[in-house]
Amino acid sequence: MNTQHNDSNQNDSLLRFMTCGSVDDGKSTLIGRLLFDTKTILADTLSQIERTSQKRGMEAVDLSLLTDGLQAEREQGITIDVAYRYFSTGTRKYIIADAPGHEQYTRNMVTAASTANLAIILIDARKGVLTQTRRHSYLAHLVGIPHIVVAVNKMDLINYDQAAYEKICADYLAFANEIGLAQSKIAAGNDISFIPMSALNGDMLVDRLDNMPWYTGQTMLEKLEAAPTAHSEHAEPFRFPVQFVCRPHASDDHDLHDFRGFMGRIESGEIAVGDAVTVLPNGYTSKVKAIQLGEEKLQSATTEQSITLLLEDEIDTSRGDMIVKSSDVKEPVKQIEAFVCWLSETPMSTARTYIVRHTTRESKAKIGTISYKVDVNTLEQQATSDLKMNDIARISFKLAQPLMVDSYADNRSTGAFIIIDESTNNTVGAGMII
Repeated sequence: MNTQHNDSNQNDSLLRFMTCGSVDDGKSTLIGRLLFDTKTILADTLSQIERTSQKRGMEAVDLSLLTDGLQAEREQGITIDVAYRYFSTGTRKYIIADAPGHEQYTRNMVTAASTANLAIILIDARKGVLTQTRRHSYLAHLVGIPHIVVAVNKMDLINYDQAAYEKICADYLAFANEIGLAQSKIAAGNDISFIPMSALNGDMLVDRLDNMPWYTGQTMLEKLEAAPTAHSEHAEPFRFPVQFVCRPHASDDHDLHDFRGFMGRIESGEIAVGDAVTVLPNGYTSKVKAIQLGEEKLQSATTEQSITLLLEDEIDTSRGDMIVKSSDVKEPVKQIEAFVCWLSETPMSTARTYIVRHTTRESKAKIGTISYKVDVNTLEQQATSDLKMNDIARISFKLAQPLMVDSYADNRSTGAFIIIDESTNNTVGAGMII
């Protein structure tokens, strides 16, 4: 367990979560209601959406207007791009990724989900589990979101019927077992929970109200306040990709003549002065002599801190190398198998060479085999020889340079990579290593 994330300061931490659902499930209203009920809306913003709501002949304030920021979204009444919203409750900070639900925006949703630690999947209580619900759940599972909250919305439209709510919960759990979501091992605390609610009226979001006395579980805000942060639930191996080797040259300070610091961000795990480390892929070993955070000297450092490591020995290390603890060395590999989401309008070609960027290291890569692509609506596996935009497939790659990788299920930072087109330098795909 990472010491930095104990229960005493749990609530000071940041939670990144995403919302997803079908058109008209009330996603934008849910986010608007959360912002409204936690009093994070500025007065001028509120008066502006009040005026817009009145113009449209609505009696109540249309809270969905808070999130559909693009004019095209407001005009069409749909969400197109990923919108990020920030709010704080005084005990915790939040970043919400509002992802579009349409199939043609699969790549947008995968991008939004890649940094989230919790997903709210909205289901319209009148419609139950739909194809889009299945697709969003599959994508959330694919990108390793450990906590799923199924929000059964619009309960007011079915007279807060407990039996209808329980049937939706049972249907969803049956489907979750089918795709292995309930047994996912991304985190020891992996879970699925259900909340009946009305985003329009505010039932079970921040306030309980009196319409569902039969539901005794947490409200949405209570669920968010209690959710664990990323990296806090189980011990993770130390992974430190080197971004820059700091060697001051023109300096009168004699101490700096011998200074050789490896700068980067700790992607997972912890490190302390005196720990034995190994630099991969070359396999050189040393011990940590000092850890610096800016001008400050630290005895230890943990996940997501950007630090400078100084080692006891002069060893050949450069950008793209990975520093790990000597007690936890993995062999670098020249072949990887991964699920890939294709992001580019130009289809993938098996004849071409691409660049795989993994943490701070790059390698030229050829596509070995495409095992199958997944139909994100039916979850059926289909044979294919190429990938088009928004396609998701299981693919093997042959690499020119060795990479130090983990499986995505074990480590989302070192289990992920992006694919770059050599000729345009555009990012064309995102991969999750199996």
